[in-house]
Amino acid sequence: MSTVLSDGGAVLTRQLQKARHAPALLILTQTMPITMLLFFGYVFGSALAMPGAEYREFLVPGLLAATAANGLMTGMFTAAQDAHRGVMDRFRTLPMSRSAVPLGQTAADLLTTGVSMVPLMLVGLAMGWRVENGLPGALGALGLLLLFRFATAWVGTYLGLLSRSEEAAGQLGSATFVLPMLSSAYLPTAGLPGWLRTVAEWNPISAVATAVREMCGNVGGGAAEAAAGAAWPAAHPVAGTLLWSALLLVLFVPLATRRFARGATG
Repeated sequence: MSTVLSDGGAVLTRQLQKARHAPALLILTQTMPITMLLFFGYVFGSALAMPGAEYREFLVPGLLAATAANGLMTGMFTAAQDAHRGVMDRFRTLPMSRSAVPLGQTAADLLTTGVSMVPLMLVGLAMGWRVENGLPGALGALGLLLLFRFATAWVGTYLGLLSRSEEAAGQLGSATFVLPMLSSAYLPTAGLPGWLRTVAEWNPISAVATAVREMCGNVGGGAAEAAAGAAWPAAHPVAGTLLWSALLLVLFVPLATRRFARGATG
């Protein structure tokens, strides 16, 4: 275990240094959610049944959940980039734990995500979003977001190692942008057609978004979803988030580790 952690720490340091030399990417990942918050909050919010301030209270946790889900895209692109530029091959020649490389990459993604969520929260506070349940609620919500981000980063890492090129990984990663649209991140699911509502409520992002709303005491929390007859993950969002995250980690940590160890010929 100590070898895994020390080797993973070395990879983590390398990834953070790499991110430091690519400030444009960091700026983009931080400004995109803020741009979406401003656009959805003031443009779409005025056209919905929810009053503007109420919709923005609903929207901020949804965007935080969508940011957590973006671990799928960033993990995919990072792993594909390193794999197809020979970095992974060089790592395999070193006397280090095979699980350390994907662990270091996902841990680095987790740290940068934690930093990138701060500006989004600050803008949300300026737009009227509040954490009604105090510091414990805020910390609980942040913990769920980071856990889900860590899980989706492992999924992305595995898919990136499977990809045939950086371009293919980038295109597939961009396609994941639609996943929050099929959830309760931006809109309540109660008004959707039956089959689409079922899809949206079983989407893990819906559980995360609703859990954050519940932990923060915002509009659209788990109690409201349960009263509206939502599916189990949306009606029990905290438990749903924990179960989805655990399931993804149990499946994709060994898959990503095995794929890295086997290399391109695996």
